[in-house]
Amino acid sequence: MRICFYQRLAISLVAVFMLVIIACFYSTNELQKLTQQEAQQKLHLGLAEHLVSDNPLLKEGVYDYAALSNLFHTLMILGPNFEFYYLDPQGKILTYSATPGKVKATSVNVGPIKQLIGDNQSFPVEGDDPRQLGRHKIFSAAPVYNNEQLQGYLYVIIGGERYDSILANLQNSQSMREIAIFLVVGLLLLLIALLAMFKYFTSPLKRLSDDMDKVRDADFHRDQLPRDLALWNKNSYNEVDRLGCAFTEMLAHIDSQFDQLSKIDTQRRVLLADLSHDLRTPLASLQGYIETLAINADTLSVEDRKHFVDISLKNAKNLKHLIDQIFELAYLEGGQVTLHQEPFPLGDLLHDVAAKFALDAQEKNIEIRVSPNHFEYHVFADIGKLERVLTNLIANAIRHTPEFGKIDLVVATHNEKLRVDIRDTGIGISDKEIAFIFDARYQANNTEKDACSHAGLGLAICRKLMALLNSDLKVESQLGKGTCFSFELTLVNNNHLAH
Repeated sequence: MRICFYQRLAISLVAVFMLVIIACFYSTNELQKLTQQEAQQKLHLGLAEHLVSDNPLLKEGVYDYAALSNLFHTLMILGPNFEFYYLDPQGKILTYSATPGKVKATSVNVGPIKQLIGDNQSFPVEGDDPRQLGRHKIFSAAPVYNNEQLQGYLYVIIGGERYDSILANLQNSQSMREIAIFLVVGLLLLLIALLAMFKYFTSPLKRLSDDMDKVRDADFHRDQLPRDLALWNKNSYNEVDRLGCAFTEMLAHIDSQFDQLSKIDTQRRVLLADLSHDLRTPLASLQGYIETLAINADTLSVEDRKHFVDISLKNAKNLKHLIDQIFELAYLEGGQVTLHQEPFPLGDLLHDVAAKFALDAQEKNIEIRVSPNHFEYHVFADIGKLERVLTNLIANAIRHTPEFGKIDLVVATHNEKLRVDIRDTGIGISDKEIAFIFDARYQANNTEKDACSHAGLGLAICRKLMALLNSDLKVESQLGKGTCFSFELTLVNNNHLAH
């Protein structure tokens, strides 16, 4: 049978409580008994010695045991708490006063008697009870001499059989039973109060455990969970409440991760399908022209052969460019890129990248300008990754800017950082599509076609590269007026350059 945490705690509490009560009752009873015996024995320690010294029958040596028995009977009437015995030096009982058959023992161990008479006394000292074999009681004892010859011992049991009987009756009396009932009821009420307190403290933990079982049964899908999940107070001082809030937030996070993984898997499938199509097109064209060259090599003219080779080379370059982009995006998403960040003058890099596209811009009569033309700003970044981003953005700007357009690379400080804008006067991007241009494989409807094949991976690569540089690639655009891509870089001051 499966029991919950509270039930285990309650069973343990009851068991420990009972053991503690039993141990306390037993130890208290034993301590009270020992204390009472020690007090009585010390109080009556000289009783036997006084009787021996004051009584002629014992003072001069005992010979008349019948008379001594009558003396013991008289003393027991005067002190019913005592039992008197006369022993020989070896502990044999010679005379006593009792109803025939009451005294079961014929002798008493003299070791405790000698211990009590000696100087080294450790109270209480218990001796044999002649009326019950194997039982021990406290006593008082004194030696009996005749002309310095040891005749025997006067052995006085303190708290005799009548005393035990009266004590037992008192313990069974109504008042004692009422006290015992009161103690038992008080202890039970205390136990019930403790169980209720534990129930109060453990009930939130049980609710949390039940919620966890429900979540596990629902396979961690939030939309399949029942509506009766517990509500937790985030600002509570109760640790279980805070733990429940953390569990709820973790569940929401896991659910969002499931959704994100599902979307990523769908995007991956679409991306693979699209990339397969993009790879197949130049590959099929390349294969076709190579097969034509191989089959009709003898019949083709030199001009046709050169034309087919040029087309094959162009398709091979397009195929290589596409494969390089796929590998670059895969490395970026896998976090397998190493950064080599260092301070460098940004102006030199912008002029170098602009010069690289001078011939392409000249073919379309497009002007590429760096504004301001001269500046001394230094930035801290990976120069290779930044050049890759600028190359991609300027190439896109040239492709989407008509003849006699302009492309401006504008640099300005912004919030203690350096902002770089790549502005063009191209065809622009619509508001409906601007939110998707950084998605892999997305191409806007107004994408310009050219001699090179494009798979729509360039902007996705640029944004991931800027994320590695702790920056964000942003875009603003208007149809027919142009587009502006911008990002910010860490500005390096002169003190850092000096070091």
